[in-house]
Amino acid sequence: MQSVIQRAKRLIIKVGSSLVTNDGKGLDANAIARWAEQIAQLRALGKEVVLVSSGAVAEGMQRLGFEKRPTGIHHLQACAAVGQMGLAQIYETSFRKHDLHTAQVLLTHADLADRERYLNARSTLFALLQLGVVPVINENDTVVTDEIKFGDNDTLGALVANLIEAEALIILTDQPGLFTADPRKDPTATLISEARAGDPSLELIAGGTGTGIGRGGMLTKILAAKRAATSGAHTVIAWGREEQVLTRLAAGEAIGTQLNAETAQLTARKQWMADHLKTAGRVVLDAGAVQKLSLEGKSLLPIGVVEVSGEFGRGDVITCVDENGRAIARGMSNYNSSDARRIIRHPSSEIQAILGFVEEPELVHRDNLVLL
Repeated sequence: MQSVIQRAKRLIIKVGSSLVTNDGKGLDANAIARWAEQIAQLRALGKEVVLVSSGAVAEGMQRLGFEKRPTGIHHLQACAAVGQMGLAQIYETSFRKHDLHTAQVLLTHADLADRERYLNARSTLFALLQLGVVPVINENDTVVTDEIKFGDNDTLGALVANLIEAEALIILTDQPGLFTADPRKDPTATLISEARAGDPSLELIAGGTGTGIGRGGMLTKILAAKRAATSGAHTVIAWGREEQVLTRLAAGEAIGTQLNAETAQLTARKQWMADHLKTAGRVVLDAGAVQKLSLEGKSLLPIGVVEVSGEFGRGDVITCVDENGRAIARGMSNYNSSDARRIIRHPSSEIQAILGFVEEPELVHRDNLVLL
């Protein structure tokens, strides 16, 4: 078996609290330095990397003298606020040694549930990657008041993989991978080197949280892999302290457990748009725009639209039809219906003058469009 990481261009790497904080003893500067060095090597290979890092609450616990994870919401938020300072600092210092900039991105579930904020987060992450920055993402535990988590940062890693259409998710943990049974209890347990993401049998054998520091366990990683697979992302679960684990995976070496997505990335995204979303509005295209979309695989520009109907927001899925009413495509609009009506029949160069801002030069980008 060859690791899927070798072929993947865009990666999400998630590291857990127990690894980042050396099982709660404080931020493990040496381990973080090793991951930063390896990520720098991945970048040199042309790969885009987003890091999802736990550890803020655990670091805050250590700084504030908590021996066990607090149960009170405000104490957890206080730990997160204190710990996030150290977490951001150590990542910035570690990556700077390799001439790489980092960016702190704190997300809540509401950010990804709201379409406008979802698209803003997506656009920002793409911009950071284009600028050569390594985004470091954590949940914004300081402001979450209902549940202080997405579920855990494994889930957050999967959601980010879906958000930016990463080809693979690497979950670095304190275990070598997924075993046929809990290796801490069953010495006969063997490593599962490869399986299908979403296989129900995996959930039955996954164990619980291994430490009092982290929030997740192997089950959350299995469920994260299942979620990531819905957008076509493969998942690798591996021991974070394995020597040169990231660069070896990138070289094609099989390490840990690889959970394969059954659906290819592009197909999964197109199925999502074509089959699972109701369209909020409709745009009528002229003959030239129909040809650009259907025959040339181009994006939909405002100048090619002759009419807008329905009420929709930025990020809503709209139907593209020709002047006879025949459905040509569906796609996610970069503008709401009010703004779209103002810019249709105009070249993209005039959007700034008309609206006073530019979200994107396209009304619908080809990456967010599926032909019918």
